[in-house]
Parts: sequence; structure tokens; C-alpha cells
Amino acid sequence: MRFWAIFLAFVAMANMAGAGVALAQQQTPPQPQQAPPKPPAKPAAPPAKPAAAPAKPASKFPPPAFKITVATEAGYPPFNYLDRKGMPAGFEMELAQEACQRIKAECEFAAFKWDDLIPGLIEKKFDVIMSSMEVTSERRKRMGLSRRYYLSPGAFIAAKGAPFDGPPSLLRNKRIGIQKDSTHADWADKSFRRSAQLKRYNTIAEALDALAKNEVDAVFGDKAQLWLWSQKPEGKCCEIVGQDIKDNQTLGLGVSAGLRKEDQKLRDALNKAFGEMVSDGTYKKINDKYFPFPLN
Repeated sequence: MRFWAIFLAFVAMANMAGAGVALAQQQTPPQPQQAPPKPPAKPAAPPAKPAAAPAKPASKFPPPAFKITVATEAGYPPFNYLDRKGMPAGFEMELAQEACQRIKAECEFAAFKWDDLIPGLIEKKFDVIMSSMEVTSERRKRMGLSRRYYLSPGAFIAAKGAPFDGPPSLLRNKRIGIQKDSTHADWADKSFRRSAQLKRYNTIAEALDALAKNEVDAVFGDKAQLWLWSQKPEGKCCEIVGQDIKDNQTLGLGVSAGLRKEDQKLRDALNKAFGEMVSDGTYKKINDKYFPFPLN
């Protein structure tokens, strides 16, 4: 009997253990299935390169080879003066700009007092003077000079319709106004001697005023100055008459650019540019903008 009691107890314990396992299996939630691993991501594409900027059109002028400064008094219109922006302008400045392009130079323009031009050049404050500077032996000693780039001849001006439009001999025994102590007075003294009445004035303006008042029959002086006066209201009475007068001994050789003596290459380059401008007609185009007669 004792044996069967033990056997039945053992069977009961085994059944209870099996039921516990089943119950535990029913209470444990099913584990979700793991998703298959994703394939590795592809590397990011490199950023797109920016589009290249369009090429700039080539300039018709070559880049400047060097830089120079051109000085002028800017007080002698229309040859040189200050424009509305305060920049040097005029006939000489246009010639300088054209020359700068031809010698492949970047040029700046500056205005200085007349008395400071030659000292400033020697002290290297600038490189070239273009300021209606006449060629003289004294200036040749102090600086280098380019070839002549303009010459305003001597001329006579008289009342419109006066019978003097011919050789200077037509003015014999006439009253001729001149500026005293000038090259034009030197020429008149040499040419007329005592065959005309030479009346001397402190300035050419005084001589021209006398002409307007009929106190003289004609005035002899610089053609450009006389013509410019004739374009003013006070000069409408009169006109240029006769022949151009050119005389190197008394009236000079004309106007040149001033440079330092050691700047020989720059002087040669300017001389070449001035010569080309005359040959190809560029000089005449610039000349005609300012004067109805040639100055070369």
C-alpha cells in the first residue's frame, strides 16, 4: 500500500510540472521575427561643380606695359584746361591720350602751377609735361624734349574786309599793334624796320582792344590766340588775314613735350607715336576738333 501511495504522488507531481510548463509557454508572448539586414547605403554622390563663368571678351587694346603721369598747367584753353569734373582736358590732353595708347602706357593726368612744372619733372613728381611749352635753348639744358607736336604760326588780324589779305608788304606804312618784349615783336622789328608804325602794348589783349577801337590797322601775334579772340563777341569785328608767318630764329621752333633727360626710351616712344599720328591722319582729326587750320 505504501508503494502505491508513493507512486501516485510522484505521478501527480509530474502532471503538475508539465501543466506549469505548458502554462508558461502560453503566457510568454511570441518573439517577433527579426527583419533581414538592409544592404549598405550607397555613398553620396559628390556635389556638382559650379558652371564655369563665361569668358570675358578680349579687349581691342593690349594691357598697358607701364604707367606714367602727364602734367599740365590746365590754364590755357583750348590747349589745356580743367573740364567740369576737374580733370585736365583739351587739345594737348587728347594728343597725350592717343600717344599713351600707342606706346601701351597707362597714363594719369595732373594739373600743376606753371612755375612748378619743370622742377616737378626733375624731382620725379610726374614723367611728362604737355603744357604748350615752347622749345628754347634754356629748356634744352634742363630737360629732354620730344619732337614738336604743335606750332602756332605768327599771323595778322584786321577788321573784316580790310585790304590786307596778302603778303605782309600790304601793311607798310600802317599801324601795327604788337606785344612788347615778345618774339612777335622781334619778328616785326626785323621785318618792317621803319616801313610800318609799330605800336607796342603790355599784353596782346591790350593790342586787340586797340584794334577793336580802330586805334591800329592790324595786330601781329600768335595765330591761335588771335583766332580765339575773333570767336568772342568783342572780336567779331575782325578776322585773320594774310599768310602764316614761320621763322625759327624769332618765332621759335614750336611746342614739345618735356621729359627727364635720362628717360630716353620714353622720349623715343613718344616721338614715334606723334609721328604715326601725323602720318595716319589721327592728328588731323584731333586738330580739326579745336581749330580750322593745321598746327603741325
